[in-house]
Amino acid sequence: MTAHENLLGGPPPTLLPEDPAARAALAGDADPQKVAADHPASSLAWAVLAERALHQAEPVQAYAYARTGYHRGLDALRRSGWKGHGPIPWEHAPNRGFLRALGALARAAEEIGEQDEARRCVQFLRDSDPAAARELGL
Repeated sequence: MTAHENLLGGPPPTLLPEDPAARAALAGDADPQKVAADHPASSLAWAVLAERALHQAEPVQAYAYARTGYHRGLDALRRSGWKGHGPIPWEHAPNRGFLRALGALARAAEEIGEQDEARRCVQFLRDSDPAAARELGL
């Protein structure tokens, strides 16, 4: 049995396609601002920008970057057959851009006082894949 096998007949895990821009941003061989400008659909580029802004104590910028990455990720998930629920496994590397954007959105929302949104984002992350929440410290 796999970690995401649902014996109750729920939706199968959603696996996003590989994103070369995300791979470049992850490898560190490209500036994430340039990656985001050149590939605005890359959730990972926006997540990296959000994480950087959080690290630099810029929560408003982090929130904007994370929200962009989150929405771009929702678009990609829907194109991949996601119906608004079901597993989004962390172990599938192309999913990590969306999951990181969601985690950054939770943190940024918390920092700007959006407690309800922060809680919703953490719960969404945990529902998507508990391993993602653990990996991201949420």
